[in-house]
Amino acid sequence: MNINTLSDYLKRTYGCKVYKLSLQSGCTCPNRDGTVGNGGCTFCSEGGSGDFAAFFLTKDKNGNSISIEENIDRQIEAAKEKVAAKLKGKDHKYIAYFQSFTNTYGNPAILEKIYRQALLHPEIVALSIGTRPDCLPDEILVMLESLRNEYKKDIWIELGLQTINEDTARHFRRGYELPVFEDAYRRLKEKGFTVIVHVILGLPGESEEDMLATVGYLAELSPRLDGIKLQLLHVLKGTDLAKEFEETGFHVFTLEEYCDLVVKCLKLLPKDIVVHRITGDGPKRLLIAPLWSANKKLVLNTLNKAIAEA
Repeated sequence: MNINTLSDYLKRTYGCKVYKLSLQSGCTCPNRDGTVGNGGCTFCSEGGSGDFAAFFLTKDKNGNSISIEENIDRQIEAAKEKVAAKLKGKDHKYIAYFQSFTNTYGNPAILEKIYRQALLHPEIVALSIGTRPDCLPDEILVMLESLRNEYKKDIWIELGLQTINEDTARHFRRGYELPVFEDAYRRLKEKGFTVIVHVILGLPGESEEDMLATVGYLAELSPRLDGIKLQLLHVLKGTDLAKEFEETGFHVFTLEEYCDLVVKCLKLLPKDIVVHRITGDGPKRLLIAPLWSANKKLVLNTLNKAIAEA
């Protein structure tokens, strides 16, 4: 079975190898600050509010305040250093990836400065912005559309859906119902944004049929979904999910079970949907289960073999 991988898509689109630079916007999350809930989703291990003031009013070694623009420039250079060993002199570009927390949940004027500064960088060909469907007011979409048109660079919006099962969503405290996702998706596609949706496989209480139903739903979205991330559920120390795992011992996938399910999910997807991820990494120092997922090379080799043979 052949799939439309992110690596292949990027090479076709930009003509060279493209690397993601993980950056911080300073945003928090409405599921953490009390607006929607407190503590975040049960599987989330990240702490802290990450508010704008604490993030951007940092000082340099001489005690001078660092501006938003300088902050983003410094982050970009630091992130480039992390991937420098992979470059080996080959032509390359970058995507500015704002991943942590909810990166459209903040003051639009401040967010515009952040994203404008990233787009100004000549080696950055696109922004990828992780967020929640309930944090995409029209004001934010208009601002992002304006930036996209001004700089003629792609802007991707990554939405954390995880499941279409409302009982499961309530259980892990997602904080919004499916119609909220559907409205946000419609408005994003009307403005021509690239949309990538995250799905978690292995959420407590979900059957294989539930997980396939989520992927099948996304496969049939109209307008067509641009990309999907399939994420293996990780049980991490310090999370409410870890407490639930200790108390109930809910089932976690074996490697063989997970590979089988991923193949079934991929078979549901139209061939033009870009597959951005087929697993995911849990921090080894925090990982409780499944422990086999810590062996990234083994996981990817086994997954790729299963996909090739499907």
